[in-house]
Amino acid sequence: MKRHLPNFLTLGRLLLVPPIVVLLFFPGRFPSALAAILFFIASLTDFFDGFIARRLKVESSFGRFLDPIADKVLVTSALIMLIALDRVDAWIVMLIISREVAVSALRATSRSWDSTLKPSRIGKWKAFFQFAAVIPLMIHYDYHFIVDIDFNEIGTILLYIALALTLWSGVDYFVKFYREYSSKESVSLD
Repeated sequence: MKRHLPNFLTLGRLLLVPPIVVLLFFPGRFPSALAAILFFIASLTDFFDGFIARRLKVESSFGRFLDPIADKVLVTSALIMLIALDRVDAWIVMLIISREVAVSALRATSRSWDSTLKPSRIGKWKAFFQFAAVIPLMIHYDYHFIVDIDFNEIGTILLYIALALTLWSGVDYFVKFYREYSSKESVSLD
């Protein structure tokens, strides 16, 4: 059972996507807050699945394959719903999704060339800020605790940071890929 726990967490992240999407069909404080709570729980599984897999030494090729897909499905589904609710500009989501598709294609290509491309630290920060931006954007409404908190403004600022990191990490992957590809080409020509 321990061996499969990380993959169960990853699958759980995918299973939380439909309820999050359904809740975002109903704008309002309660459905938005509930969607944000489910998204937060799903984002925690991203941390714990990798942590548990490394700690218990049960990393698997299935987990390495499924984990980034689960992240992309979760984040892009949420961002697309937030466009529909007019909480996020479509151009930002288009850039984020374009980067994800391009890097996924690059990873698929690099696997066929026996590449050593691995997720970078920038990519991990990108994922963190994407998750951190989506949660307040889902909450959306102003709340008064000790001070007024404009969750939409907080989420928008975090999303711009996520966008910058998303583009930076995308360029970083392509530069690393080009360098690795160029060095392999020069070796094969010698």
